[in-house]
Amino acid sequence: MAKNIAAAIAGIVTAFVLIMLIEKLGHIIYPPPPDLDFSDPEALRPYIATLPFLALLFPMIAWVVGTFAGTVVACKIGTANPLLFAAIVGGLVLAGTIANLIMIKHPLWFSVVSLVAIVASAWIAVRVASGADAQLPAED
Repeated sequence: MAKNIAAAIAGIVTAFVLIMLIEKLGHIIYPPPPDLDFSDPEALRPYIATLPFLALLFPMIAWVVGTFAGTVVACKIGTANPLLFAAIVGGLVLAGTIANLIMIKHPLWFSVVSLVAIVASAWIAVRVASGADAQLPAED
């Protein structure tokens, strides 16, 4: 049980560290105005509305990569059902993303694609971590 708790914690830490790093990279490539207050959702709305498409991809990529890597790490360390780790890691990233999307208005396409991509990322991570793809029969 302790190993599974440690695995879940390692997966969560991996996910959120990667999310922070990738989002930071996005801010380096597409720097926000120096006076922008990130703690004020009202100040962020007009800024988000002016972002180019590629700048919007950074948080989405961060959430997907973080979910995938965190789930794989947890699955590789832990012994519990991999779907449990996907639910824990993916669920926390999903909850954080939903909170972000509620607080800060994003384009509808971005919200929908982000939520679907996070769930898909967790599911794919389980398949990769458990070697499900390697167990498929070879085609003749």
